Amino acid sequence: MERLFVNVTVDNLAPCKKLVRVEVEAEKVNETFDSVVREFRREARLPGFRPGKAPVEMVLRQFGKEIEDETKRKLINESYKQAIEEQKLDVVGQPDVEEIEFSRGQPLKFVATVETAPEFELPEYKGIPVKRVALTVTEEDVDRAIEALRQPKTDFKKVQRPLQTGDIAVVNYHGTCEGKPITELAPTAQGLTQKHGFWVEIGAGKFIPGFDEQLLGAQAGEKRTVTVDFPADFVTPQLAGRKGVYEVEVVEVREKVLPPIDEDFAKAYGAESLEKLREGVRRDLENELKYKQEREVRNQVITSLLNRVNFELPESAVARETRNVVYDLVQENARRGVSRQAIEQHKDRIYSAATQSAKERVKIQFLLQKIAEKEDIKVSQDEILGRAMRLAAMYQIPPQKFIKDLQQRNGLIEIYDQIMNEKVLELLEKNAVIEEVPPGTELPPG
Repeated sequence: MERLFVNVTVDNLAPCKKLVRVEVEAEKVNETFDSVVREFRREARLPGFRPGKAPVEMVLRQFGKEIEDETKRKLINESYKQAIEEQKLDVVGQPDVEEIEFSRGQPLKFVATVETAPEFELPEYKGIPVKRVALTVTEEDVDRAIEALRQPKTDFKKVQRPLQTGDIAVVNYHGTCEGKPITELAPTAQGLTQKHGFWVEIGAGKFIPGFDEQLLGAQAGEKRTVTVDFPADFVTPQLAGRKGVYEVEVVEVREKVLPPIDEDFAKAYGAESLEKLREGVRRDLENELKYKQEREVRNQVITSLLNRVNFELPESAVARETRNVVYDLVQENARRGVSRQAIEQHKDRIYSAATQSAKERVKIQFLLQKIAEKEDIKVSQDEILGRAMRLAAMYQIPPQKFIKDLQQRNGLIEIYDQIMNEKVLELLEKNAVIEEVPPGTELPPG
């Protein structure tokens, strides 16, 4: 890059914030200004002149403001980049540029407030002591997994007998609270007010607490009055702590019939035989256990690293990550059925938790990045492309379109960071001192 400026000074405002003063020499200002004028002249369409033939004075009168703005933009961008490189500043985020002095024939001056990566000494990251629970996949584990595979194949057989624990009651119901339809107290809770053909599993407690057990012994065609106490932490806050009354009609009684565990059952899951099914289930359980143990070890390593060093964090990085964490928390609560009103009521608590989580995420990111630099860990273009192709296949999006979308939102940088973090964590795990502990042992926080 050609040298553009004559002076750069850097002042420390805070541990991760600096003030960069840049001055570009007048000669370079004039040179860039003339270059921009020529660009505008080539493209200008003015009455009576072909493109590129209009007098310079006329181009300046017509596009003077735009030419000045483009000149400033070019000079600031180029000189800022050079200033950062020469001062060896590891900038995080975008600069805040202000106090711009610009005039043709005069030096360009501006001030950029930037946040930089924290400076700190790496703690010892090899030989971190961690604990791993000594677990193996047993035949009982395989049996439980096979039993879980039976559930999706359940047949719900209609029977003519009283409801028993484990049965499905198909019901019509209408609910009131304090003598009023529930929707008068909670307008959005229409599903809690009235439903037809609603399935309730007796003894599962998956609906309103106490609802299903009051239907025990009822038969198809029978009507019952069911009273419930809405819990204090009920998902619909307008009903929390109140009493509800439901008029319930049992339409059908259905018995859950699980399929036998035989060769046909195995083939329904694509296995050649029951023995092959068990082998596949065992393999899946072993992979799941390995992943869980790796995650626990890595979490302990991360927690240990976080506790071994303290340093200031860039405010913008923490704020950006806090927004990401808040978004994830709100989305998770929404998936769990938590209402928007309930989320709003706890927004301060959500934000506080998100800020703490964001600080830890940002801190560990800087730690992993510094370890990667020290260990000279690299991520190749082929690795990034391979990960992108696998993600495209998983989301069933044409690879070229997926990669183009990633480029537009800087998603390839995210993939780079993911792969880099995985490599560093793999190194930390490989070099950790792992103590095998018996099942039931409480692991260190992580």
